[in-house]
Amino acid sequence: MTRFAIACLLALCALTPAKAEQVGEVGVDWVGNDIIIEAIADPDVAGVTCHIAYFERGLFDRLSKGNWFEDPSNASISCRQTGPITIGDIDRDADGEDVFRASRSIILKSLRVKRIFDEKNQTLIYIAHAAELTDGSAKVSMSTVPLYGSD
Repeated sequence: MTRFAIACLLALCALTPAKAEQVGEVGVDWVGNDIIIEAIADPDVAGVTCHIAYFERGLFDRLSKGNWFEDPSNASISCRQTGPITIGDIDRDADGEDVFRASRSIILKSLRVKRIFDEKNQTLIYIAHAAELTDGSAKVSMSTVPLYGSD
């Protein structure tokens, strides 16, 4: 492998959003629908962890209602300081940047967590929302982490 290829691979890895770790699962009903809870450590802000909860359809629900390859867009997020906060090289624009992304259908829908830095109020804002190719989604959840005395 050439040095250029290795550099490209390392750059791609650096741009990859954080990975989620499942920490809980709540059975909702007898047909296998569940609420999944995952922990997501912010890859560019040490000491911040977000917990996201979302609905995952069971096999019976998929068989009876169709839509085999799609889960609902609903999600809830809560982010907290879980250690000393150190801010790395983050996007400070009003658009923010993706911290996490997971597919919610085969092609058209994804669940995203975006971080926005409110510099004036020294607060990190985390938004969980669905992104759909054909329609946007009004289903949004937000959490904030104050940066009192952080770098």
